[in-house]
Amino acid sequence: MKYDFESIMNRHGMDAIAVDGLGCSPTAPALPKDGFDIIPMWVADMNFPTVPTIPEAIIERAKHPAYGYFSPRDEYFDAIIQWQEKRNGVTGLTSQCIGYENGVLGGVISALNVFCSKGDNVLLHSPTYVGFTGSLNNNGYHIVHSPLVKDETGVWRMDFEDMEKKIVENQIHAAVLCSPHNPCGRVWERWELQQAMELYKKHNVMVISDEIWSDLITIGHKHIPTQSISEDAKMRTVALYAPSKTFNLAGLVGSYHIIYNSHIRERIDKEASLSHYNSMNVLSMHALLGAYRPEGYEWVDELRTVITENINYACTYIQNHFDGVEVSKPEGTYMLFADCTKWCEKHNKTIADVEKAAWEVGVACQDGRMFHGPCHLRINLALPLSRVKEAFKRLDQYVFNL
Repeated sequence: MKYDFESIMNRHGMDAIAVDGLGCSPTAPALPKDGFDIIPMWVADMNFPTVPTIPEAIIERAKHPAYGYFSPRDEYFDAIIQWQEKRNGVTGLTSQCIGYENGVLGGVISALNVFCSKGDNVLLHSPTYVGFTGSLNNNGYHIVHSPLVKDETGVWRMDFEDMEKKIVENQIHAAVLCSPHNPCGRVWERWELQQAMELYKKHNVMVISDEIWSDLITIGHKHIPTQSISEDAKMRTVALYAPSKTFNLAGLVGSYHIIYNSHIRERIDKEASLSHYNSMNVLSMHALLGAYRPEGYEWVDELRTVITENINYACTYIQNHFDGVEVSKPEGTYMLFADCTKWCEKHNKTIADVEKAAWEVGVACQDGRMFHGPCHLRINLALPLSRVKEAFKRLDQYVFNL
């Protein structure tokens, strides 16, 4: 490989919640016992160095000793347009349809504030990304969950009958779609998105599509933008993207929306401006420009291969060694959502017991209950494979097969 996905990066003292945040909040894993180092598998960022063109672009801009008010360069919009065309097959996208967002969750709330009134019901699938739960609840929206269900092959699917029932009974006119899905890792097939969008059209439900994971697709799968499903989908959907998840740039802040419907776009742009804080950082802009260079395309392709290998290793290990632990292999993202229900029942343990045992030996995985997984672990696999192997060795020896 051209890029380094094998070196173990020391993140201590480098402002990383993933390692320095352990034991610092009720939602963080506890620090391990003496003798065990931390394997960070909870925060959804990567333990790989990003593509070199990003720090190069930031450093080159930072050399100029003025950082005053600025406007996004034409190159910024051109880079996004080219990225969307080459990675997702999007054509006809113009700079007018692209708008800056400090973060995807902020974009979700700006859109909901346009589509809804405080207290309105909003449809989401469960399991549910904890960021959706927090941001919607904090802004006065009521979440109505439509649970995803596993088919006979263990693949998570939308329950269209339940979705329609919930829409009608709760007078829902806005839905948040996660594509690819976090935490389940589903990459929706075209027919699934078509059926969902037909349902939303039928009941006049506006759609906010969080596609921040769209670049991180395992080998053999392909992301389909929600807005590409039909002309109606294109006009009723607000899509949200960011290089932050793809290139590990969350600390720099910077996302963007794509909105083709000019009426909706103008209202959301206005809503997003009201806080006077939704403003791009000049170094964040240059980080995107560094990311969306040819080297960035190559880096992501290599990353997808690495993530696919890590997922295959983890899922095979669970199947062969952890009797009673079930997992649906992710098709996108680098997060594993492991169901420990049967193991816990067999061993008379709780998921809290499992987490404590994992944390004690440095496997800093995440409590799946925050994501509406009642007996689940959420495990970040974006680490060098050697660390993934060490983590599962510890889970084997100290947690699931004592």
